[in-house]
Amino acid sequence: MTDSSRRHRPYIAVAGPGEATALETELARQVGGLLAQRGAVVVCGGLGGVMEACAEGAGAAGGTVVGVLPGGDRTAANPYVTVALATGLGELRNGVLVNTCDALIAVGGSWGTLSEVALALHAGKPVAALRSWTPPAEAASSGQARLLVEVSTPAEAVDNVLSRR
Repeated sequence: MTDSSRRHRPYIAVAGPGEATALETELARQVGGLLAQRGAVVVCGGLGGVMEACAEGAGAAGGTVVGVLPGGDRTAANPYVTVALATGLGELRNGVLVNTCDALIAVGGSWGTLSEVALALHAGKPVAALRSWTPPAEAASSGQARLLVEVSTPAEAVDNVLSRR
């Protein structure tokens, strides 16, 4: 990989609950692996659940994982994070995560995931929702809501965000 292609790799955030279901964990692991196989840098919250599963999948595929941590301790990152950013910002780190990425994949749903989806849409970034938050029908026609696409599989999520970034 040349220096130029390394600098222009897509940065794709994967958001989801820290306390994930077995299905959410498996979907996130597949998303992380597929993103890494396609050359994307995976950005996540760096802790457990969906964040750890996507990092594990990306790492197993030889990818780079940036963990944007809420606390001030880099060692709190899950073991699959390549680069740990200790922000000390608590949940406000969601804004850092969104501003770092080119697009976001939401796997499952929690209040933190909802905030990341909302921040990404507000920033005009594409979002693929995999068993996650989707806008109410009356909001679906708004410009920001059109950035949010509901997808059914990890491959569809990855294809969707990489084609729209």
